[in-house]
Amino acid sequence: MDLSKKRHFTLIIDEFQEFNNLNSAIYSEMQNVWDKHKNYSKINLILCGSVYSLMHKIFENSKEPLFGRATARLHIKQFDIQTMKEILNDHHSGFSKEDLLAFYLFSGGVAKYVELLTNAKAFTLKKIINEILSENSLFLEEGRNILIDEFGKDYGNYFSILSLIASSKTSRSEMESVMNISLGGFLEKLENEFGLIAKVRPILSKPAGKNVKYRINDNFLNFWFRFIFKYRGAIEMGNFDYVKTIINRDYKTYSGQILERYFREKIMGDMNLSAIGSYWESGNQNEIDIVALNEYEKIALIAEVKRNSKNINLKILQNKAVNLVKQLSDYTIEYRGFSINDM
Repeated sequence: MDLSKKRHFTLIIDEFQEFNNLNSAIYSEMQNVWDKHKNYSKINLILCGSVYSLMHKIFENSKEPLFGRATARLHIKQFDIQTMKEILNDHHSGFSKEDLLAFYLFSGGVAKYVELLTNAKAFTLKKIINEILSENSLFLEEGRNILIDEFGKDYGNYFSILSLIASSKTSRSEMESVMNISLGGFLEKLENEFGLIAKVRPILSKPAGKNVKYRINDNFLNFWFRFIFKYRGAIEMGNFDYVKTIINRDYKTYSGQILERYFREKIMGDMNLSAIGSYWESGNQNEIDIVALNEYEKIALIAEVKRNSKNINLKILQNKAVNLVKQLSDYTIEYRGFSINDM
């Protein structure tokens, strides 16, 4: 801070949360130094960290010394769909729609995963699976490596919850029936403290409604908990062929769910929206994959997503939307079907 009064510069400290393990008093010392010199120093201080919960605690917990000191926060996000298409085209020109879906499904646009797959020239489903399920693959321990520090000694319960969500047990009651413990506190931390899951309610439902499902935000972690953590016994034995068989068996159904994410993200980029989500009624009746709204222009898109376009039936979709449409009586409504052909 003294030096920057004479010479303006940028200082970057990576993995800033590690001071918490080494000497947490450093944060109080930094607060004192910062407050004393900030009006006279010309330093651009960038503090980076990979443990979300600790970075959140350091800068956004009102009891912490550095609370309120940050002047900007950057949450590094994944590449958007258009960027992923450009990356694929640069390295795998003439890629198919199946290639794009697989690349999106496994990488989720996260730069690290995109780089690993690109360096391995893994752009087709078969090559990506072979790259991930190989003896020295960095992907095999990725979920454990990035989350053990986040979860600490309770990681076992958190891992079990994430595995259940990835396996389509997405309601709290379904998860508690398997684990036989109350999960309210764990789910709240996974959502608000770790930022790993999101609560999903039917669109237009009340914010405090109990008709709630959960989803894992990150595509790769969703895959990791669904196939790698779940079948870790076979992985530890090096029986990768067994896990590949399971993936190939379930891929069409699983990729259909990720295809919904793809089109939700794509529609968010293509349309001027006030809200987007899914819709279902009690008992998971009349499920609708995508409902996109522009409240200002009173326009609604109600859409069904299927891998195969032949399985799309707009008449059935309209019948499922009868109760929803009653809540959108003053909207102009468009019904559409999206398949892998529309990617």
